[in-house]
Amino acid sequence: MKSVDEINEKIRNGSVSVVTAIEMKEIVEELGPEKAAKEVDVVTTGTFGAMCSSGVFFNFGHSDPPIKMQRVWLNDVEAYTGVAAVDAYLGVTQLSETLGMEYGGGHVIEDLLRGKEVELRAIAYGTDCYPRKEIVTEISLDDVNQATMINPRNAYQRYRAATNSSERILRTYMGTLLPNFGNVTYAGVGELSPLNNDPEYRTIGIGTRIFLGGAVGYVIGEGTQHSPPFGTLMVRGNLKEMNAEYMRAATFPGYGTTMFVGIGIPIPILDAEMAKATGVRDEEIETVIIDFGVPRRDRPVLRNVTYAELRSGSVEINGEDVRVSPLSSYRMSGKIAAELKKMIESGKFFLSMPAERIPAKETFRSMKQRDIKVVKSVMTSPAITVSPGITIADASRLLIENGINHLPVVDSAGRLVGIVTSWDIARAVAMKRAETVGDIMTRKVITAFPDDPIEIAARKMDVNNISALPVVNSRGEVIGIVSSEDLSKLLAR
Repeated sequence: MKSVDEINEKIRNGSVSVVTAIEMKEIVEELGPEKAAKEVDVVTTGTFGAMCSSGVFFNFGHSDPPIKMQRVWLNDVEAYTGVAAVDAYLGVTQLSETLGMEYGGGHVIEDLLRGKEVELRAIAYGTDCYPRKEIVTEISLDDVNQATMINPRNAYQRYRAATNSSERILRTYMGTLLPNFGNVTYAGVGELSPLNNDPEYRTIGIGTRIFLGGAVGYVIGEGTQHSPPFGTLMVRGNLKEMNAEYMRAATFPGYGTTMFVGIGIPIPILDAEMAKATGVRDEEIETVIIDFGVPRRDRPVLRNVTYAELRSGSVEINGEDVRVSPLSSYRMSGKIAAELKKMIESGKFFLSMPAERIPAKETFRSMKQRDIKVVKSVMTSPAITVSPGITIADASRLLIENGINHLPVVDSAGRLVGIVTSWDIARAVAMKRAETVGDIMTRKVITAFPDDPIEIAARKMDVNNISALPVVNSRGEVIGIVSSEDLSKLLAR
């Protein structure tokens, strides 16, 4: 048995034995846990990946005359001001109001870290003690009083991998997923990850000193959505002391902005059990591959998989090899573990045991929702469909005979390729310039899924100024149609 105090004394006198998590695997394999615990005092871990649940509390200081900021923007990215007069919290996923997904809160934070000035713009309603109603200025990280990074959910222990069974490209928080199981993406660094090296959270908890973005930080609790073995951490640190090398803004196309955050946690080897835990290999760390092609909250699990399989570059799905790509950087994670090792060996970083342990068992629950109506409960099914080659005259006859105004157009496999309306048909008859439905159909079709809430369907119709949505399954096959009239009938009931 060893104590953290004893290890810290070794750090002070320069006799501490520190290895990275990668090096520890070999030591445990060669010596066994008992001898490894005698040889090693500290194992350093690291992770570097997209950590959307991150942000910074700023105190800007008071202006003259003073202002109580009602709304504030940094480089046109809005921060939350409902905390104090000149305090605000900027989340990394908040989008620019002019650039959209090209720039967000994470980019503002990286710009500040790189020494750039950003525009601060604020408005207020004005009070007797805070009379100013507007301010525009330029600030740098040196100009603010405090810039405290508070990240509600970081350092996932492991993460579900993702693929896509549908016929279309999906833009998700797991990156771009190609159709028909075209790829698999995954997050986390397996055997290098902090929480995988202390799965019982014996040494990682409230008050644990960590490497955060190149500076010293602390664990301040379990992260949101903490659900072991999918554990997470809530962390804090001083942005003014951090390094842009370990804090990188990013945009996931079609999804939004985020920030790659570097975290390293030292694991004190107190006994053989800790040595055994830090000897974990990717082959022993499991997760699941889920199908984002099914548009529902509880997406189906396709198979279990280990991090060793994921890191190999391909996995088998339905008898086929599917290429795999990571969303976390194993190289940067290893670099963080190595940098933390140097800091400890040079006496610049000391260990701390948690003042309170985080839960090793927790149940993650989904949102409580009222009973909502979904599209399949109001859609007309089966929908009357036509092929692109049908004549306009025949299409017109179908509309009249069935008393409908919309005809989804499908290919030979029943997949949606277009839509025509009674207005399209009437105009084609009047103009006499087309012969088949394929000549006049709208090819870019706004659709709904059967499990979509009706509010989403109504919103799509309103935003796109249309009166019906073909309902398709994950393969793009038409299984029904929902119209504004269907929704009106529901509301009437």
